Amino acid sequence: MNTRLRKLLRTFLTGLVAVLPLALTLAVLLWIVQLLLAWIGPQSLLGGLLVAIGVGVTGSEVIAYLLGVAVVMAAVFGLGVLVESGLQKGLRRAVESVLLRIPVVRTLYDFTRRFVDLLTKRDQEDGLKSMSPVWCHFGGPGGAAVLALLSTPQPLLVGGRSYHAVLVPTAPVPIGGGLLYVPAEWVAPAEGIGVEALTGIYVSMGVTSPQYMQAAAPRADLS
Repeated sequence: MNTRLRKLLRTFLTGLVAVLPLALTLAVLLWIVQLLLAWIGPQSLLGGLLVAIGVGVTGSEVIAYLLGVAVVMAAVFGLGVLVESGLQKGLRRAVESVLLRIPVVRTLYDFTRRFVDLLTKRDQEDGLKSMSPVWCHFGGPGGAAVLALLSTPQPLLVGGRSYHAVLVPTAPVPIGGGLLYVPAEWVAPAEGIGVEALTGIYVSMGVTSPQYMQAAAPRADLS
């Protein structure tokens, strides 16, 4: 009886392992959809604005929301046309001249602009490429290694000691994270790992690490 029970349990576990990747993928997709609905759904603040754009044309909230989305997408497309033609530079300078005068907004706008430019690999001449993936060895070389993004190669003095400012993302949503000042000797370049690879590693929660890093011999107790 025990042998039969173990066989049934083994068969069940085999099926569970087979379906687990699909189940986890669907769970992550559902979580992303819920997150997007919370941010831009009809009941969110942004969704309310989109509904307000189309509510004068139709009495249906859903149709009004979709119409608002269409209007915003058309506006973004028009902005893309301006960007490609180069006519937006004067407008961008005018907007930035206003935003960069507001203390809190200035800091937030400057960071988001730099981060987006880094991901899109634009404006390389203004030093954005100085933000690069690095390894932070907490506790010194040989300690716990954390893949992070170096804010600037220029070391800073904290209490008379040299530190680097690094951004440590979170998984599986690397947009969040924390800003840490790490001793300079704990920071080393992440050779062979670009920003896209760093993002992919965090989004996959480390599963894609072997694609960008050299594999070591597996330990018997972990295999």
